[in-house]
Amino acid sequence: MERIGYDPDPTLDAVFHALADPTRRAILARLTQGDASVGELAQPFAMSQPAISKHLKVLEGAGLIDRAIDKQRRPARLNAARMSRAVEWLIAFRAHWDARLDTLDDLLSELQSDPSERDKND
Repeated sequence: MERIGYDPDPTLDAVFHALADPTRRAILARLTQGDASVGELAQPFAMSQPAISKHLKVLEGAGLIDRAIDKQRRPARLNAARMSRAVEWLIAFRAHWDARLDTLDDLLSELQSDPSERDKND
């Protein structure tokens, strides 16, 4: 049996796995402002630097961030290009969602219209 829409893409899976966690999404949002160290990234969270480091490893494994070595620091840098595959995958569903919402809009308009108008259309 062919699985329609099934795309066994480990890269895509890793990106969605990384984006599934709100802490990792917050880290990515922070990195849009510029590179940051583990300590800087840990500041707004009630968690330890080792816990943030684990999140960074997931993000790095998904290719969403790069880690540089700057003397004793290892600042994280956003690599948003890796998200493009996930965005493409989501855009493929947009036409489907738009069509479904258009159908729903039509149905709601019909239900809200004057009953005598509905009888004319039938």
